[in-house]
Amino acid sequence: MNLLVTGGCGFIGSNFIRMMLKKHPGWKITNLDKLTYAGRLENTKDFSKNKSYRLIRGDICNRLLVEKLMEDTDSVIHFAAESHVDRSITDPLPFLESNVRGTCVLLQAAADEEVEKFIHISTDEIYGSIKSGSFKETDPLEPNSPYSASKAAAEMFVRAFSQTYGLPVVITRSSNNYGPYQFPEKIIPLFITNLMRGLKVPVYGTGLNVRDWLFVGDNCEAIDLVLRKGKSGETYNIGGGEERTNLELTKTLLRLLKKSEDHMQFVEDRKGHDFRYSLDCAKIRKELGWKPKVGLERGLKLTVGWYLKNEWWWKPLIAD
Repeated sequence: MNLLVTGGCGFIGSNFIRMMLKKHPGWKITNLDKLTYAGRLENTKDFSKNKSYRLIRGDICNRLLVEKLMEDTDSVIHFAAESHVDRSITDPLPFLESNVRGTCVLLQAAADEEVEKFIHISTDEIYGSIKSGSFKETDPLEPNSPYSASKAAAEMFVRAFSQTYGLPVVITRSSNNYGPYQFPEKIIPLFITNLMRGLKVPVYGTGLNVRDWLFVGDNCEAIDLVLRKGKSGETYNIGGGEERTNLELTKTLLRLLKKSEDHMQFVEDRKGHDFRYSLDCAKIRKELGWKPKVGLERGLKLTVGWYLKNEWWWKPLIAD
C-alpha cells in the first residue's frame, strides 16, 4: 500500500502516521504538509527516519505537486485543514482556501489517477448544535462557524466527486479529539499548559457548553478501520461517548493538576458558540466493529502526563 497522508505533521495526522508505521510496517507513507504553525516537524521526530516514511513539504493547493504525488498513490487520508474555530471567526478566508479549494485539488488529482480510496476527515461541527439526542450520518448539515462551514463545503465536493466521477470516497466525522501533540490553542492543551505555569484558564460564557471527547488514538484506530473495511460512498460518525460541559472538563483538569478553582476565569462567550455536539456512532460500531477504548478520565491522565514530560515540545509555542 502506498498511502498519501495530507497534514501528517499536525495533531491527528502525526498520531495517525505513528500508529500506521507500527501496525503496517510494509506500507509506504508519504506525508504532504505545508508546515504551518500547527504542522510541526517536532511532531514527527520519533519516526522521521523510518524507511517506510517520507515527508514532502508543500501545499495541497499546489495542483502540479499534488498531481505528481498522486501518480504513485493507492489511497489518500486527507487530514490537512485549518481547524481552529476562533481563528476562522477572525479571518475566514484561509479556511476557504485550504479546506475547500485544497480539498478540490486533491479530489481532482485522485479522480484522474483512479486511486483506490479517498478518506476525507471531517468533524461533528458540520451538523451544528443539538439540544438533545445525537446526530446520525443522515442528518442535515447546519454549520454555524466559518470553520465548520468550510468543512461542510468540502464534504459537498467529496460527495460530488463520488457521484460525478465515481471516485471511491469515505467521510469520517469525529467529535473533539485530544491527546499528545495537540497545539496549545485548543482547550485541553491550553488549559494544561496554563495550569502548569500557574496561570488562569479562560472559560467561555457560563462553561455549560457540551462537547463529546475522543482520545486521538481511538480516532486513528477508527480511521485505519475505515480505510481497510469502510464501504465506498459512506459516512461514519466517530465519537468517544464522553460528553462533558466545559466546566466539568475544566474541573477535571484542575483536579489532575492539583490546582484550585481560583484558577478558572470566566470570559466573554465565543461568537455563535454552538451549545452541544453529540454523535450517534451506532453505524461504525455495527458495520465495522469499532468502539473507543480510552475513557475520558484515563485519556486526560495520559494527556496531562505527556505534557508534563514534554515541555521541550510545547514551551517554544507559548507566548508569555
